[in-house]
Amino acid sequence: KMKLLKYIFKNPLEFLLCIILVSLVIISFAQVISRYVLHVSLSWSEESCRFLLMWLGMLSAAYGFKVKSHISLSFIKNKFSIRFQRLVTLVTTGLMSVFLVIFIFFAIEITITGLGRLGPGTQLSYAVPYSSTIVGGILMLYYLLLSFYKDYFLEKNKNKTI
Repeated sequence: KMKLLKYIFKNPLEFLLCIILVSLVIISFAQVISRYVLHVSLSWSEESCRFLLMWLGMLSAAYGFKVKSHISLSFIKNKFSIRFQRLVTLVTTGLMSVFLVIFIFFAIEITITGLGRLGPGTQLSYAVPYSSTIVGGILMLYYLLLSFYKDYFLEKNKNKTI
């Protein structure tokens, strides 16, 4: 039990992604059983899966930033001098940060527009799935800046001690 609690508190994003994925499988399986075995369709299952998929997509993108699994052309960047590599890192991080701040701004606007609308199957406000864009954008920006800090400043200090 303590190992699980340590994992949850150490890796909350990964744990949440697992919970969402398991929920998607369970809800989808329940819908299939309900529809084809019981001949009764669950009115809320499709909408719930759609909302969960939005959260899964945005949180997975943030996880990609966390583990640096998004595509990059580092093999090209590595052919240049360290100084040029650091400049490229600075510029790309700056551009990505600007993009994510704009993304978060529009995500907030879209989420606000969804406050008054309710999903027909779940009766949840559309702000619930739309807010995944805000959370995902903030997490992406956080992991981008954390990665930049580690690569740019901590690596710079490590090179000075060598």
